[in-house]
Amino acid sequence: MATDSTAPPPAAGERRPGIGDRSGLLGGLMLAPAVIYIVALVGVPFMLAIALSTSSATVGAPGIHGFVGLQNFIDVMHQPAFPVALRNSVIVTLATLVVTIIFATAESELFARDFRGKWFWQIIIILPWAMPVSLAAVNWLWLLDSQFSPVDWILRQLHLLGPGTLLGPANHLYYYGREWLGLASITMINVWRLLPLATIIVLAGRTSIPRDIYEQAQVDGAGFFRVLFRITVPALGPILVVVSMFTALMVFGDMTITAITTHGGPGYSTQILPYWAFVKGIDGGALSQGAAVALFMFPILLAAAVLALRMAFRQENQ
Repeated sequence: MATDSTAPPPAAGERRPGIGDRSGLLGGLMLAPAVIYIVALVGVPFMLAIALSTSSATVGAPGIHGFVGLQNFIDVMHQPAFPVALRNSVIVTLATLVVTIIFATAESELFARDFRGKWFWQIIIILPWAMPVSLAAVNWLWLLDSQFSPVDWILRQLHLLGPGTLLGPANHLYYYGREWLGLASITMINVWRLLPLATIIVLAGRTSIPRDIYEQAQVDGAGFFRVLFRITVPALGPILVVVSMFTALMVFGDMTITAITTHGGPGYSTQILPYWAFVKGIDGGALSQGAAVALFMFPILLAAAVLALRMAFRQENQ
């Protein structure tokens, strides 16, 4: 006997099932915007970069033609700017990461306590994050100017800069004209703009630690640093891993600060991979080699993200 596969009509007064009652359909609709965003703004450009890196495309002939395999990768690796750019990217990223984590932990400890004027200092701390990165770089370009830097003026007034002083006889340090001072300046600007976000994330983790633990440690006579390194830092482990991952990904793939301040100079001594990819692909017209330089960052960023997530997962399950 054939069975009727149609659902019986709802009884009088009974509500028909809607989209909200279908968990599979509702979940797909909720995820669709994120999937479309990732495919359109990440997946398509990534595949285009792979195609460009294996071709002979230039600005004059931008079409993807002339398959050359891995030749573009080999060519850029043999250029003297490549190891310098790779080294500088790693140095700036690691230095920014270490300094940001230390200061974010210290600031979270400060803002976890109540003190007079706390709201005012919270606003001051968040301002660098609210400022566009290009505007922040322009401000630091003036602050560390080779002729009119107010930082140099303060150092001269403190008798730390000038003839017979600790920092040398010159009246200016020429921050963007020296290799290591340039890298230090880029690192400082990165820390200045990323510290507010890191502090907010760490502070959220810090305030979630039960107060009973700190009260018990106070009763036991534990000092500040003992509490910090025995209770606070271990409890913040997963949060610090997440902050480290976000900071590393944002610094390693950013070229704005270098493009506005040092321009990779003098020479290519402060060059980093993202800006060198722009210089090769856009300024130099070699789209294929620029794409090859940019793709060098992908395995490094992927490995760092996977490692950070595995560390966070292990700490949460301990």
